[in-house]
Amino acid sequence: MKKNFRLLALTGLLSLALGATSFGATLKVGATPVPHAEILEVVKPELAKEGIELKIVEFTDYVTPNLALSDGELDANFFQHYPYLEKFAEERKLDLANAGNVHVEPLGLFSKKYSSLNDIKKGATVAIPNDPSNGGRALILLHNNGIITLKDPTNLYSTEFDIAKNPKKLKFKPLEAAQLPRVLTDIDFAVINGNFAMEGGLNPTKDALVIEGKESPYANIIAVKTKDLEKPEIKSLVKALQSEKVADFIEEKYNGSVVKAF
Repeated sequence: MKKNFRLLALTGLLSLALGATSFGATLKVGATPVPHAEILEVVKPELAKEGIELKIVEFTDYVTPNLALSDGELDANFFQHYPYLEKFAEERKLDLANAGNVHVEPLGLFSKKYSSLNDIKKGATVAIPNDPSNGGRALILLHNNGIITLKDPTNLYSTEFDIAKNPKKLKFKPLEAAQLPRVLTDIDFAVINGNFAMEGGLNPTKDALVIEGKESPYANIIAVKTKDLEKPEIKSLVKALQSEKVADFIEEKYNGSVVKAF
């Protein structure tokens, strides 16, 4: 009986040493399949060593993961950049925060019909993401490559109404980001997020006519409820995702289609 008591006492002390709630914790993290869920799989064994069971819940849209996080169905999510989170949380009045940057998925301009920017004809249709942050990001990419001119290219939420010059008379078609690879054969061009491009069988570094540089401010983040920012298991998750092991995996797996941001 005394031995059992001592064992329980030592277990309690060990748990305290490892962090108040880390050892024996379960982390439920929402993620889009590529590359987010793949990267999370890399850190699963590392977190298990700390007594944290990582459960990955896959989503294929940009709306549900934040709602699930806010409702308490998830402990964190990993699919978005901060400008998207900021705008989404503001519009929906959600108390969510950035727990740490992980990587950048450069946005690219793709076409199944044309192989060069020189091929862009007057009146061509360009599909872009329909959410405010990625829509603005797409227009900034086109501005930076001389395709259009924006009134203020530093405005991350620019819309078609913020275009000062459109010499090719391009027609813009906002669509849900996940749909963009699927409509590529039906339109002239599409500006596609890196994760959805890869899911659609596209290689951003090889197939994109133009692509964001590594200096992109759109780092993908771990999002959590603001009240959970200091939780030991969240800190362990971020630390694992910002490790050399993950940096090496990103470099070897994605060949520039995904770039570390830590």
